[in-house]
Amino acid sequence: MSDREPPRRRVPGPARPVRPDARRRPGSGARPGPGARPARRPAPSRGPAPHGIRLGSPRPRLRLVGLALTLVMVVFVVRLLQVQAVDASAYAAKADQNRYVGRTLAAVRGEITDRAGVELATSVDAYDITADPTLFTREATRTPDAPEQAAALLAPIIGQDTAAVARKLRAPHTRYVLLAHRQTPQVWNQIKDLKNTLAAKAETDRTTVNVLAGVLAEPTSKRVYPNGDLAAGILGWVNAEGKGGGGIEQQLNKELAGKDGKIRYAQSGGRLVPTAGSAETPAVAGTDVELTIDRDIQWAAQNAISEQVRKSKADRGYVVVQDTRTGQILAMADSPGFDPNDLSKASPAALGNAALQDAYEPGSTAKVMTMAAVLQENAATPMTHVTVPNRLHRGDRLFADDIDHATWYLTLNGVLAKSSNIGTILAAGQLGKTQEAANQVLYSYLRKFGIGGSTGLGFPGETKGILAPPGRWSTSQQYTIPFGQGVSINAVQAASVYSTIANGGVRVQPTLVRGTKGPDGRFTRAPDPEETRVVSAKTAKTLAQMLESVVDDEQGTGIKARIPGYRVAGKTGTANRVDPATGKYRGYTSSFAGFAPADNPRVTVYCAIQNATKGSYYGGQICGPIFKQVMEFSLKTLQVPPTGSEAANLPVTFTP
Repeated sequence: MSDREPPRRRVPGPARPVRPDARRRPGSGARPGPGARPARRPAPSRGPAPHGIRLGSPRPRLRLVGLALTLVMVVFVVRLLQVQAVDASAYAAKADQNRYVGRTLAAVRGEITDRAGVELATSVDAYDITADPTLFTREATRTPDAPEQAAALLAPIIGQDTAAVARKLRAPHTRYVLLAHRQTPQVWNQIKDLKNTLAAKAETDRTTVNVLAGVLAEPTSKRVYPNGDLAAGILGWVNAEGKGGGGIEQQLNKELAGKDGKIRYAQSGGRLVPTAGSAETPAVAGTDVELTIDRDIQWAAQNAISEQVRKSKADRGYVVVQDTRTGQILAMADSPGFDPNDLSKASPAALGNAALQDAYEPGSTAKVMTMAAVLQENAATPMTHVTVPNRLHRGDRLFADDIDHATWYLTLNGVLAKSSNIGTILAAGQLGKTQEAANQVLYSYLRKFGIGGSTGLGFPGETKGILAPPGRWSTSQQYTIPFGQGVSINAVQAASVYSTIANGGVRVQPTLVRGTKGPDGRFTRAPDPEETRVVSAKTAKTLAQMLESVVDDEQGTGIKARIPGYRVAGKTGTANRVDPATGKYRGYTSSFAGFAPADNPRVTVYCAIQNATKGSYYGGQICGPIFKQVMEFSLKTLQVPPTGSEAANLPVTFTP
């Protein structure tokens, strides 16, 4: 190798500036003059590339960026098609769910009135206090404890526990919670005023938050009973769900309730927003129900029985007043009762209607059915002589009357007037040639009078009582059933027996509903009740005369039921009482049943008191006065005049 250095490449220096007027030389880089031949460009070298940096082509990169942008656009287009076309309805429904709120429009419950149209149960304006939990979140209120703050303000107003209200306001995944049901307009006005006050402060002071913005109210109605506990056993009550919980409210709940409507509206920030998307289906008001009850007579009956139950320190008592001609119930009172406006103070034992739901042995008031059978079967007449010994041995028992006595010489009329158990057993024995045959005849009449069957009222919880077929009567029942022991009834059944006699022997099925009035205001009468001939008119008239002896004759047991100026037919009853708790006999059932005027009956009154523990327990002593008080008031209310005729005065005793 040579030590000589390779020749250095000549690097051109910076170009010198060329003067405009400088003469251009041939071969130089100057523009050739006129007539000169243009210089040739040197041919490109085909040797190896020089070692300097050369820029790459931008086209591949542009293609890559364009491809990426295209892919992104395709994703967006596909997603847009999915949202706008494929899943459009689902997203629209979800948006509506978040924006629109639906609720039920409660129908106004029908009124319950007495026979004169006096309100016994009605509905007044009320509000359900509700809330939208999404408006109590930290994001909506910028406050971490908005539910607790709101609960502290609301709880005292709506009478709820603060912690319970706060839990409802924190409920997740919902836009509706019910805070309080059926609040008065005053309660909602108080909440609304507080809500407006907070809103006004929030507008002027940004540090103040309206924590009640999500509290709303839905118009509804509240059941009110203007007369308090009057006729509560008949009316019943409405429960927290707005449904009838007892009585007529339960029996006719479908008619009274009407048909709820629906509304769908937009909501924003706790306010209703008028929008075309709203929809409403109006509610249909319930049907009004008109009862056969007379409010004033109901009040008189309820006042009388409540006072006597209190004086006698009895378990309970009932009074039934019935129109003898139509079968309509004019009053049905229980004591103790309850106030359906405030069930929290009611005793569970007092709820319901004891006059239809209690089954008990009636005692001597049932003797009138035995006498009806004896007269109708021509087994005896009111003048038939009946010798009543001090004791009577029948079957496996020795029977006695309520009072110890020497041998009585009574007419059949006297047996009823003095309420002799022994005399009734002797009379009932004449209904057949054998005791079994007599039992069958008596049973058939008891059934015709409605014993052991439904009253026809269809009332919730009504009892049919207990009347076994004669083939199942025990040895003692064969002789106790004729005077009202060993068989059980309810108070309406007992009243119906006397109304049947008062109505000339025709049983008219009891009724409690007079008719209904729909939302259109049209009144529809209730169907006519069933009528059944039980005994002949002659038998019924004779029985009425015999029942007068119970009240008018000085030897009768019902003299405390006399009403000056009116002829009264009635019967006392004092029966051994089966204690519902133990199933054993304890205490007595005291009763009185009758009708007036005796010769042209219009009203039947039945009274019974269970387990009187203070004072007398005889039916004539404690129920006779109640009968008189309620009957007098009923006759005056219905403007029934005295007949002015004289009583038959049938003999009670005979001379042997």
